[in-house]
Amino acid sequence: MKRMHVHLGVKDIAESVGFYSALFGMRPAVLEGDYAKWMLDDPRVNFAISTRGAVGLDHLGMQVDDTFELTAAAEKLAAAGNAVIHQDDTVCCYARSDKAWVSDPQGIAWETFFSHGAATVYGEDKRETPSSPASACCAPRPDLTAAPAKSCGPNPAASEKPAASCCG
Repeated sequence: MKRMHVHLGVKDIAESVGFYSALFGMRPAVLEGDYAKWMLDDPRVNFAISTRGAVGLDHLGMQVDDTFELTAAAEKLAAAGNAVIHQDDTVCCYARSDKAWVSDPQGIAWETFFSHGAATVYGEDKRETPSSPASACCAPRPDLTAAPAKSCGPNPAASEKPAASCCG
């Protein structure tokens, strides 16, 4: 069964964990110094927060149960005319995942992903420059003109498939 995914950037993890734990009536399933994630069953939501980027909505997504669902979702997005970025075996948000990214007509990043393991680090090979700081996760970055392999934040218009990145 699919699970909706929401990732927010927050100013203060401890304060936000207190607020969302009270709101959801439970502690996070994953809690790190810069990240927290709740796996809610009613409604089925993977709700994550981090201090890794701008405050506010980072991206939305859909967590699927296997690679077959991921492939089917990516094919539907491509058939609808969306530029789809595929990421295999990425590490981000303390998880290892395979992903398909698109941007909606408003420019909001949407991630469809299958997580297949935990990771001990937030992400791999994060790239930060003065003009493009790392985002809270690896949402496609429309402001980047190229997406080198193993970068955090591929460009939806880039023609090359990134080898690995972050977020999960």
